[in-house]
Parts: sequence; C-alpha cells; structure tokens
Amino acid sequence: MIALLHGKLADKRPNQVVVDVGGVGYLVHVPLSTFYALGELHSEVSLIIHTQVREDAIALYGFLTSREKHLFELLISASGVGPVLALKILSGMSVDDLVPAVRAGDIARLTRIPGVGRKTAERMIVELRDKLAAMEAPERVPQPPTAMGAAADVLSALLNLGYEEHAARRAVEVAEREGTDKTFEALLRATLHQFSATPPSPHAGRAAR
Repeated sequence: MIALLHGKLADKRPNQVVVDVGGVGYLVHVPLSTFYALGELHSEVSLIIHTQVREDAIALYGFLTSREKHLFELLISASGVGPVLALKILSGMSVDDLVPAVRAGDIARLTRIPGVGRKTAERMIVELRDKLAAMEAPERVPQPPTAMGAAADVLSALLNLGYEEHAARRAVEVAEREGTDKTFEALLRATLHQFSATPPSPHAGRAAR
C-alpha cells in the first residue's frame, strides 16, 4: 500500500500529475486545490497518497495535506460518491468552504458542483455532517503562482470538470475583466470561485443537476 510519494514532478496537468521516484513515474490523480499548490516541473514534491485497489487496476490519489486526504476518504464513504466524483467535489469547492456547506445542509451550494445532484448532496449531508464536525482546523498551504496556461487552457479545464460551455466562457471573461492575474492557476481559481460563491444563472446549463 502506497501512503506517500516523494520525488520530482515529471508532468503536471489539472487533475493528474506524474511523480518521478527513483526513475519510476507514478501517475497520481489530484484535486485542483493540490494542483494549484504544486511547484514547477522537475521540482521536488511530496504527496500523501490514498491507494485504491480494484480487480483491474491500482489508482493513486494524491494530496498535499492530511486534512484534504481525510475529507476525500470521508467523501468516498458516502453512498453514491466514488473517487472521481470526490475529486470533482474537492476541485469545485475548497475544503474550507465544503465542510461548512455540508454541515449547514446547504444543498443549493453543493449542487452547483458538476456531478452533484440533489440526492447526492442530501446523502452527503446526512452521512457526513457529524463526521465533519470532528475535522481539525485548516492548515494553510502556500499557492505559488506559475507561468503556465491562459484563458483557453482554463476554459478547457472547466469543460473537463463538467461545466457548461457558455457559463464557463462567461466566467473566464468576468475573471479577465476583473483584472485577475493571467496565470492559469489564478484564472482558474477566480472562475471556480464564481461558480461556488454565486447562484447559477438561468442559462448556466445542466452540469450541476
């Protein structure tokens, strides 16, 4: 069972990275929150790993903090939430926003995350509310800016996460108009903040249903 990987960042893209450990490359699925905080390619990185063993594959899920890994494991313990959806949830809302949303029973906010319908949100609230009360105070992780990416890359990432194209394009345009730093991570953070902090418009598509 792999619990920790430490090595060089051989490849980096939204939702997955490759960590070179002694010449062996490990493909690790990560939430966008972890992706934001990683350094440049070929820099040293340490990821806390959740290993999922299936009959046909072994999948690795990596996090920079034990708190985020703990929340991931709580999410996949809820009925109807698998690892892929859990990563989308952590990518669509930060831990500091997600924990109070679940504990407060904020269905409207939870269902704005792509892939989370009302029934899934209700199960998360019922099954996880008490468990989340015991989570420790958040640990702050520095998020260094990087020079990769642009508006087109952010749009592609949003579409891959399940957001409707029209809403995604509009969010990117708003972020640019507001003077957001033009790095990939900064633009993506700003657009995701729009989806999590404001109600969806009537034209925002069906992604959150």
